[in-house]
Amino acid sequence: MIILEKMNASEFKQYLDYTIPNYAEEHIKAGKWEAHEALSKATEAFNTLLPEGENTINHYLFTIRNKDRNDVGMIWLGKQSDLKGFIYDINIWKGHRGKYYGEHAMREIENVGREIGLETIGLHVFGHNQIAQKLYSKVGYGVTNIKMSKNIKESANGKVG
Repeated sequence: MIILEKMNASEFKQYLDYTIPNYAEEHIKAGKWEAHEALSKATEAFNTLLPEGENTINHYLFTIRNKDRNDVGMIWLGKQSDLKGFIYDINIWKGHRGKYYGEHAMREIENVGREIGLETIGLHVFGHNQIAQKLYSKVGYGVTNIKMSKNIKESANGKVG
């Protein structure tokens, strides 16, 4: 069992301190950003999406707590239109992974979505994040598109494949 509680200012600051560098690193791993620009781009993205921090309208940031009320992670749902939502982020903190908190949080965020009038919730997952892909599939999310790329700089030897 888990509880979703609205993230407070202190929790939001801690979240940003963790997630901005992590988000930058994910974009570097995915080949989308260069290392020298990643942190500034990640910071800009969060400032644009959450100009009022944890109180930004149509954004619902929650601390995930276990039955003992310990902080085990966070989840962020944004309302993109009257009927569509988007999970911008979910994290289960180290030491709490593998205990089904992510699965429970994903199911609970659907209840939040229904309460605010959503009919669908989407999300993005990086191709290299197999653990997240398994979780999302397990709770009923399906692939809606696939973007692919190839690093041609490293395959310049003329070989096919």
